[in-house]
Amino acid sequence: MRFIDDRALGRELTYSDVFLVPSFSDVGSRMEVDLASPDRAGAKIPLVVSNMTAVAGRRMAETAARRGGLTVFPQDAPVEAVAEQVAAVKRAHLVVDTAITLSPHDTIYAAMGLIHKRSHGAVIVVDAEDRPVGIFTERDREDTDPYTRLAEVMTPDPIVLPRTLGPEAMFNALAERRVHLAPVVDETGRLAGVITEQGAMRATLYEPAVDGRGRLLAAAAVGISGDAGARAADLVEAGVDVLVVDTAHGHQGRMIEALKEVRSAVGDRPVAAGNVVTARGVNDLVDAGADIVKVGVGPGAMCTTRMMTGVGRPQFSAVVECAAAARARGRHVWADGGVRHPRDAALALAAGASSVMIGSWFAGTYESAAVAMRDANGRIYKVNYGMASWRAVSRRARRDTPYDRALKEQFEEGISESRMYVDLRMPGVEDVIDRIVAGVRSACTYVGARNIEELHERASIGVQSSAGYAEGKPLRDGRQPFLRRE
Repeated sequence: MRFIDDRALGRELTYSDVFLVPSFSDVGSRMEVDLASPDRAGAKIPLVVSNMTAVAGRRMAETAARRGGLTVFPQDAPVEAVAEQVAAVKRAHLVVDTAITLSPHDTIYAAMGLIHKRSHGAVIVVDAEDRPVGIFTERDREDTDPYTRLAEVMTPDPIVLPRTLGPEAMFNALAERRVHLAPVVDETGRLAGVITEQGAMRATLYEPAVDGRGRLLAAAAVGISGDAGARAADLVEAGVDVLVVDTAHGHQGRMIEALKEVRSAVGDRPVAAGNVVTARGVNDLVDAGADIVKVGVGPGAMCTTRMMTGVGRPQFSAVVECAAAARARGRHVWADGGVRHPRDAALALAAGASSVMIGSWFAGTYESAAVAMRDANGRIYKVNYGMASWRAVSRRARRDTPYDRALKEQFEEGISESRMYVDLRMPGVEDVIDRIVAGVRSACTYVGARNIEELHERASIGVQSSAGYAEGKPLRDGRQPFLRRE
């Protein structure tokens, strides 16, 4: 990466302060671009779902990994709970989505409590032998008592597809029958999952992120308090593929100690650690055993660290410096926070990151771990909160004495509750992933890069004013604000 005026990094820059300059490209198609992350974590696209309690759960991990990404389970969750969720991810099919199931005797009320946990928007009604006998969607509840049994309102005898079909054949079968969704069954006729036209199409566009046994990848976080090494060893035993040693201020003595403990406990398993914003921080964590260093203090949407303390660093500059230090050591960085648009992900990768961590942007999707709720106008939302907020600190300190818990809660640095509304144009995490991946692919073609490493090597960066940034933003209503009809 270089600046177009050959400047040194100089002033501190955010993603909004910079832009990529188009260069000569002989990349003939966006699909020629290989977006596999160059680090050891194994992701096939450079996206990592942050270890936020309201975001990273089983549904998120399964769905993101199916599209090539990686999800980090939070450090607040007990090891037993993480083990259960990881086991579910490992059982998940690489193409077919996990179905939401109920019996014909269950009610619309029960179905509506589950239907927004998956973006396919359907409940598969199964008999006692787990064979699909009907499909219930939200349209079926209109003008019907919520305690009506599903047998009375479901679409009976649904079209089913055999699990042996490939994604393209599934897509064609759905298109021929003019249905957007169908249950998928195994050789005995029992339900194996559900497939949509969009899901079948995506299965031909994305490569799943899998372990050595062909199962979906999963990561989990470890805090620096307590016995970090023992927790990490338990997580590896539970099947976790990547360990993340996580704390808000990663450049501290206790992090170094915890990271060494984790490194010793997990052997050659990939370990990420952070967060830091300087080259010295990167080098100290690499010396302690980190394969990947997380970069970012204060750029997260739920984080108040900079406003509370004045501590942090503009994210683009932090990634540039930290990535250079990591690459000099044969290591990589994850850019953690500050991504609000696909352009930000492309710029983070151009700056040298091997992947981008995203949390709040994924919070308002059906697959996030939070419970879907409706406001007074019927709009669906989920509640998100920062991992240094009062709410998160209270959860982590629930086993402390009341005094110690109250003392820790005095030092919150995050938002404790924010409503993240589900965008019905992009309600699922796959919809958001599509947009980010499309943006990064296009950025690569503009630069002439065929992979993430070439994007960094070929990137030419310019610095712009706030007016330059505003110039690149589309108009929401398609009209210039000063062109008004009288």
